[in-house]
This record gives sequence, structure tokens and C-alpha cells, in this order.
Amino acid sequence: METPPSLETVYQAVYTLYHNADTTEKEKASWWLGELQKSVFSWKVADEILHTRTDLESCYFAAQTMRTKIQLSFHELPPEAYISLRDSLLEHISKVTKSTNSAIVTQLCLALADLALQMSSWNRPVLDLINRFGSSSDAPLLELLTVLPEDVSSRALRLGANRRQEILQDFIACVPNVLEYFKECLARAGDNPQIQSKVFCCFTSWVSVQAITLSEVTDNIVIITAFHILTKELSDNSLHVSAADCVCSLLQCLETNNNQQALELRLFTGVISLEEAYYMAVVHEDQEKCLNYCRIFTELAESFLEKILRGTSDGKPHFAIKIFDLVLMCVGHHDFEVAIITFNLWYRLSESLYDKNNDSLTNIFKPYVERLIEALCRHCQIEPDHEGLLAEGDDFPDFRKKVSELIRDVVFIVGSSNCFRQMFLNIQSPTTTWDTSEAALFIMQSVAKNILPEENDVVPKVVEAILNLPPNTHIAVRYTSLLLLGELCEWIEKHPQSLEPVLNLVLYCLQQAQLANAAANCLQSICTSCREHMAVHFSGLIQILQSLDTFSISNEAVIGLLKGVAVILGKLPPEQIHQAVKEVCLIQIKPLCQLVENDIAPARWTKTDPTVWLDRLAAIFRDINVNIRNGELHPCQGVITEIWPVLSSTFTKYQADSRIMERCCRCLRFAIRCLGKQSVHLLEPLVKQMVTLYTQRQHSCFLYLGSILVDEYACEPGCVQGLLDMLQAFIIPTFNLLQQANGLKYHPDTVDDLFRLCARFLQRAPVAFLTAPALNSILDCALTATDLVHRDANSSVMKFFYDLVHAGRNHEDREDFQVRKRLVANILHERGQDLVSNLIHACVFCLQSYMLADVADAIMELMLLDREAVSKWIEHAIKIMPTQNRGGSITATHKQLEDFHRSILSADNSKSVTHILKDFARLYC
Repeated sequence: METPPSLETVYQAVYTLYHNADTTEKEKASWWLGELQKSVFSWKVADEILHTRTDLESCYFAAQTMRTKIQLSFHELPPEAYISLRDSLLEHISKVTKSTNSAIVTQLCLALADLALQMSSWNRPVLDLINRFGSSSDAPLLELLTVLPEDVSSRALRLGANRRQEILQDFIACVPNVLEYFKECLARAGDNPQIQSKVFCCFTSWVSVQAITLSEVTDNIVIITAFHILTKELSDNSLHVSAADCVCSLLQCLETNNNQQALELRLFTGVISLEEAYYMAVVHEDQEKCLNYCRIFTELAESFLEKILRGTSDGKPHFAIKIFDLVLMCVGHHDFEVAIITFNLWYRLSESLYDKNNDSLTNIFKPYVERLIEALCRHCQIEPDHEGLLAEGDDFPDFRKKVSELIRDVVFIVGSSNCFRQMFLNIQSPTTTWDTSEAALFIMQSVAKNILPEENDVVPKVVEAILNLPPNTHIAVRYTSLLLLGELCEWIEKHPQSLEPVLNLVLYCLQQAQLANAAANCLQSICTSCREHMAVHFSGLIQILQSLDTFSISNEAVIGLLKGVAVILGKLPPEQIHQAVKEVCLIQIKPLCQLVENDIAPARWTKTDPTVWLDRLAAIFRDINVNIRNGELHPCQGVITEIWPVLSSTFTKYQADSRIMERCCRCLRFAIRCLGKQSVHLLEPLVKQMVTLYTQRQHSCFLYLGSILVDEYACEPGCVQGLLDMLQAFIIPTFNLLQQANGLKYHPDTVDDLFRLCARFLQRAPVAFLTAPALNSILDCALTATDLVHRDANSSVMKFFYDLVHAGRNHEDREDFQVRKRLVANILHERGQDLVSNLIHACVFCLQSYMLADVADAIMELMLLDREAVSKWIEHAIKIMPTQNRGGSITATHKQLEDFHRSILSADNSKSVTHILKDFARLYC
């Protein structure tokens, strides 16, 4: 947008967006308004609209525009415009009334808050706001005071650690005024739930950034009022939530402050006293209040957890352990949504007890975990009148999965065998019903993997009971029983006499539509664990594979079963393996061959989809593990050679479909890995076809498959030049793609696979790669890609740089070491400064903190090679860093820059470098 639009044009666009029935016109208006918001003219346009206040829609657009511009485009404003913008926003907010749309009020408050946070020349904005708006009950001062602390940590504002600390100190200095204002608000509000709720939200916001310290809230009226609200039976639900949030925020702070014993005891007593209020909420079936109480009880337990663990000695529990009774009371609530709130507490407890490895301490918590498991078992019960199986994707099956994960984590506290035995006793109860039995079996399958394979007391009875389930047993019980048998596969392996009856049951269940997937998964587990015993059953497995598509089995379950069969193939007598592999593969290759030859149009996830058969073939080759002696022919070579023409035809036939190409490459990847060097006869035709297809289509999977070929063959001198020619052929179409506008951003898979390919060359044939004609272009691309925010792509780029530097110092005993060392040194002499500058810039301004570990690896490797050179490069890199952020405050002081320089150079491992980079990045964002 090159010229400012008239207000009438803006009003018309807003009207069209909200009121025009024509979708095309709406889209045009939305695009145009988006372009206006990006332009520098939007500052003035938004301000004028807010002054005019013609209608709600245009005012909301203007307020939202103002907030967005301040948040993301503050650099567009000259410093001399800050004061006029502030005054203008204050004026707009002063005209806000109760009738003003709340969304507009929120946007204006956010805009002013973000301005105050970035405008370092505005001293004590909190006091100014209180002085200006504190006496008016109409002005949204509480909302302003709420969003100010909330936005302090906003990464979009890029305030930097120094500015944040400056703001926090300002907040702390204003706390007495803020608390006094809260007191006045509550006094004026009386029993007005809206005002009380806003005060609680605001208080929570200030506590969360630790502006209000625990010592200042011991007798605070806000806390007293919050507990009063929480004990009232008929309090407003939204107010109840705000009061609960307020108490929870204090409890979270309590965990990191261990010297506030008076407040600690008062809060503990206050929370414990809410037990009766929880019971009343249960009686009135007020689930939302029950959720709030559960949050509070759980938060208290988490904040006291370490104190309880440290304070428990000589078998005498800490007084605060009582809170676990309240938490378990909530776990016992009839709705599983209440119970799930407590899960993180139990995870933390299990981790702490596991780390401490203290039997006497663990035993104290054993009764609590036993009660937890019993309660979760009840929650896992399916409704007694439910027919069929649970529908995947619903909330209840998802909850059961989380229960299973939690029990696996905590079961060591009570012992897997004890848990298993107790559930079996539950099943044997004369009052048990199908739903209680199924829930107990479900809990048993969660811990079955932990049962010792030598167990001969309970497990044989369980297996026998499953094998003898009557025909009229509920389908859900049979389904869960199959899951349990699959988890008991290691026990079955140690008790081979049970194998045949189990296999007979599984085969029977495979033929039942609702049980087929569970049966297939069970069979996979048994094949994998009982491979030594399954060889004699191989002919039966072949018959099952031939009939698979007559069963109601998902392709995922088929693939799992094929993995199990592939494991058994490696255990067959050597002379039988070739024929067995051929039979298994032919079952998959024939349908694929028919699809290619008969020109059948693919339909996703049906038998006409080539990926179905390619995935199955890949599963077979992936898990075959055949031990062959030197000079022996791999038994799979002949089969893969026969399959290659079909895969080659698949490449040609479906070259436009990236999904099929990816699966075909994946299949070949595992086939090549299976054969190793004995796949060399496929190398030349495969590379030729890959290069031809990549030139036309640029599917990144060909780059990935190329990296597999380099990994397998680049150590063979006769193959290196052909692989380099392949790389050179890939480079031109790849760079044409990546040099397009936003090419790196829009094609992260290509970046990922390209630099994985290059890294494999550095690992397997470094000298050939370091002298390749394309090296300089590759380095240019890699340097540009250092700030790419796609995790996998960036990780591959960093791994490439790591391997590049590592090639100059590893394997000193090899004859090419001096050549590698010289080549790497020459590259770093020319590119080292750019590399270090780009890496530090990316860490500070582009990459997420979880991505910095890969950068740290590259920097650490550079320092291990030449720490003195890295020192100079870092010194130069930090000299060109900005000294002020866009609001005018200091980003990093001279001392902080020196500390960063010194710290990173003294680091002796990548983990330390990662922490140093994270701390440095916080100075700027």
C-alpha cells in the first residue's frame, strides 16, 4: 500500500467484511484490511477511527490494529511519537464506558500495556494509570493492571531480560499502591461478582510474575475474600474460578519459597478447610466447583511435595501428607475429568520416589497409590449397558490411555505383581460384572510387561481364564483380554506349552471383525518375543498372511503383524529363509504389480493405494535380521532383485505423487539396509532413475534415499565418484527450488534431506566432498539456512556444520587426516566468521530455545578445533549486536557481553554452551 486510504474506504471495507453476504467480496475486504494493517499508514487510520467512533466493527478493527502495530511494528514509530501515541491511547481508554464492547476495551488495554512495556521513557506507568483512572469505577483500570504483568513475558515484544527486570522493579515499587487499590475496589464492589472476579484475576497476574511477594499477602484482603468465596455454597461460578486461580497462583509461588512458614501454614489450613465445601459441591452436582477444589488440593500437594518427602523420616510422615487424602477424595469423584487434574502430581511423586530409591519412604506412599489404582480402575469401567467396543477418539478411551500410562509410572510403588494379583482377585469376586472385569483386565494389561516371566502363581490362572472365556462374553472383555495376552508375550515365551492354545485363540479372533486388530497386535507381540518357538508355526503364519485381506484388519495392524513375521524369518534355518521371504513378499508385491500394470487410479487407504503395499514391504525388510558369514550370499538378495523392476515401475508410474514416491523410497531404504553391500548391483540403475525423476519433480525423499546410498557405499572407492555425480545432479534443481522467494521456509523437507545427504558425505567420504565443485554453493545455502525455524531442517543444517568441523579433527590415525585438517581449516578461514555470526544471530533473534542444543553442538565442535579463532569470531559477532531494543532500553550491557564471551569460551561441553546461549538470547527477547 503506497498511499494512505480515506476513512470512507476503510469503513466500507469493514462493513463488507462483517455484513456483505458475498463470500468473494468478504475475502477481498479481509485481504485489503490485512494489507492496511501491515502498512505504516495504519497508525494514523486506527487513531482517527477511534476518535470518530462511528460503529463498533470499525472501532474494534482500529483497536485491534493499534494493538498489533504496537506489538509487532513498534520499530516503525520514531521515539518522538511515543508520547503522543500514549496520550492518544489514554484518551481513548478514558472514554470507555460500561456499554463499550468488551473486545474493544481488551484490545485498547493490551495496546496501552504493550506500549508501556516497550516505552522505557515512560517512568512508573502503573502509578500514572492508578492516579488517572483509580477514582473511576467505569474505567477499565483492573484490566490494564492485569494485562501489564501478563505481557511482560511476551516473546513478540522482544523486551529483553534487562528491560523485563527494570519493569519488574517498577512493579515491585508500586505494589503498596496496587494492593491499596485492590482493597478499595473490593470495598466499593460489595458483593458484585464481576468486580471481585476482576480483582482476583489482577491479583493473580501480579503474583504470577512475583511482583507481589508472599510476605505481603499474609493478611491480605484479597486472599481472605478468595477463601470466603470458595467456602460459600452459592457463589457465582466464574467468580469461583477466579478465586481458585488466585489461591493456586499463591500455592505455585509457595513451592519456590521455603521460608514463609506462617503463610505456608495459613494457606495449608485454609485449603484443608475447603474439604466440606467440596463435599457440598458434590452433593449439588456442581462439577465446575469440584474441578476448582481439585485444582487447589492438587496444587497444594505439589507445592508441599518436596517438603513432605524431606520431612518424612523414621516411618513418620510429614503433617502435610494429609493433603493426599483430599486429592484421592477428588480422584474418587464420579467424573473422570476431575481425576485427571491430579495426574501430574502422581507423576511427580513417582519420579521423586524413584530418584530417592528409599524403601521406607516409598512404603509410606504405598497405601495412597493402592487407593489411586483402585479409584482409576473404577473410572475405567465402561457403562454396563454399552454394546460393542469403545469408539476411538472419544474422551473416555483417551482417558483410559492416560490412566494406563500413569499406572505404568507409579506401579513400582506398590509392586507390579501385587497390583496384578489384586486386580485378579477383583475379577474373582462373586459380585463382579462384565464391566468391572474388563476394567480390572485393562489395569492388568498396563502392568503385565513388568511381571516376571517366571511367575507361576497368578498369570497361569489368568491365561487359562482368558482361554476359557465363554462364547457369550462381552466383546469388550474379549478385546481387552487379547491386549493382555499381547503384553504377557514374554511370559508366554517362558511357558511354551501355552503358545499353541494362545495362537488358536488369536486365529479365531482374527476372523471376528471387532477383534481382528487386537488379535493382529497380539500376534505381532507373540511373534517378536517367541521367535525361537514360532519357526515351527511359520507355515500357519503364511496362511494367515495370505488371508489377511479377508479379515477386518487395519493396515497399521497388518504392518505390525508383518514386523513380527519378519523377526521370525531371521530365525528360520538358513536354507529356508530365501523361499520364506519370497512367499511373504509376493503376497504384497503381486497387488502392487497389478496396480501398476492395469493403470488403476489410486484411492487413499484402499487396496488400490500403492502405499498400502509399499508400507508392508518396507515393514518386512526393516525387521529381517539374518546372520550371514563373510562371503555368503544374503538370502534376501534374489528376492529384492526380483522386486526391483516393480519398484522402478512404481517410481515411473506415480512420479507426480509425492506420498507414493516417499513410501517407495522408504521401501528401498530398508531393502538396501537389509542387503548392505550386496545391493551394489542396484546402485547404478537406482541412481540414474532417482536423478531423472528428481530433476523433473524435486521430491525431497530422493535426497533422503541418496543419503542412505552414501552411508552404505561412500566407503567403497569405486562408488564415490558416482555418488558425487549424483549429488551434483541433485544440487541444481534443489538450489533452483530453495532460491525462490521464501524457498527455505516453504521447503523445509528439502533443506532437511539435502543437508542430511551432505552430512553423510562428510562422515563417509570427507575429502571427496570437501573438494567437490558444489561445496561453496552448499556452504552459502547452509549459512543462509542457520535461522530457519523448522526444527528438523535446522537440526540437519547444524549437524552438517558439526560434521564439517569434526572432519577436521577426527580419526587422526587415518592417512587422509592431514588433508582433511587442511581443507577444513581453509573453509573456516574464509567462512568461520560468517558462520559464528550467523549462529549467534539465529540463537538470539530466530530460533526457539529448544533448538539451541544443536547450535551448541556446532559451536562446541568449533572450539574443540580452534578455540582461539572462535574467540575472535564471537568477539566480532557480539560487537555488531544491537545495543538497544526498539523501545530505547538497553539490550545487553558491556559487562554482559564480556561475560557471555568469557563463559562460552570457558565451556567444556555442549550442555553448558546451550545454557549460555539461552541466557544470552533472553537479553534480546
